[in-house]
Amino acid sequence: MNRNILNVEQLVAGYIPEVNILNGCDITVAAGEFVGIIGPNGAGKSTVLKAILGECNVRSGTVTLDEMNITGHRSHELVERGVGYVPQNRNVFPSLTVTENLEMGCFLKPENFKTRFEYVTNLFPRLQERAGVKAGSLSGGERQMVAMGRALMMEPKLLLLDEPSAGLSPVLQDEVFLQCKRINAEGIAILMVEQNARRCLQVADRAYVLDQGKNAYTGSGRDLLADPNVIKLYLGTLAKATGG
Repeated sequence: MNRNILNVEQLVAGYIPEVNILNGCDITVAAGEFVGIIGPNGAGKSTVLKAILGECNVRSGTVTLDEMNITGHRSHELVERGVGYVPQNRNVFPSLTVTENLEMGCFLKPENFKTRFEYVTNLFPRLQERAGVKAGSLSGGERQMVAMGRALMMEPKLLLLDEPSAGLSPVLQDEVFLQCKRINAEGIAILMVEQNARRCLQVADRAYVLDQGKNAYTGSGRDLLADPNVIKLYLGTLAKATGG
C-alpha cells in the first residue's frame, strides 16, 4: 500500500466566525491515488480544498502533507511543496497566450520551463497547436486544459481539482475526466471535488461522500456506485442535476 501524502483529520472550518462549513471531516490521499469528493450542494466539498490551501479559517483539526503539518499554510507555500491547484472559476489569464499562461505556472522555476512545456504539451497536444492563442478566446474545454497544464508546470505530486467539469457540455466533460485519468496515470495523485457524482465515482480509485461537512460514506468508486444508500440519497438527485 502506498503511503499517504495527504491527511486531513477532524477538520472544522468555515469562512465567517461561528459558522462552520466543515464539521470534523477526514480525507486521505495516498501517493499516486485518484480520490473523489462528492455530495449535495452546500456539503463542504470545495471548502475542503480551500482549507487545505489555507484559504478559509480552520478552527480545529489538522492538514498534513508528507507528514508535515501544513494547516493554515498559504497556497503559494504549498506549490513549492508539490501541490497543484485548479480552481473552478478564473483559472486562466484570458489576456495571455497559452504559452504565457504556462510560463506563469513555472514562475518559481523559470529555468525548467522548456522541459515542463514539452511534458505538458505531450500530455495535451492541443495546447501545442494553440500555443500562441490568447486563453480568453479558447473553448471551455481548452481553457480547462490550460488550467490543468499550468498546475502541472511545477511537477506536483498532488493535484487538487475543484469541479473540473463544471459548465462543460457532456462531451467535453468526458474529455476532462479522461485527461484526469491520463494525469493520474503519470503517477500524480489527484483529489477531485466534483458535482457530476456518477462520473466522479467511475474514474476515482476511492471517494468520499460529504454531507453537512462530515463524512457520510467512503469506499472505492465502484462500491459507492453500487451502494443502495448512496444511490438513493445522493446519486439519484445528483445525477439528475448534472445530466449524468
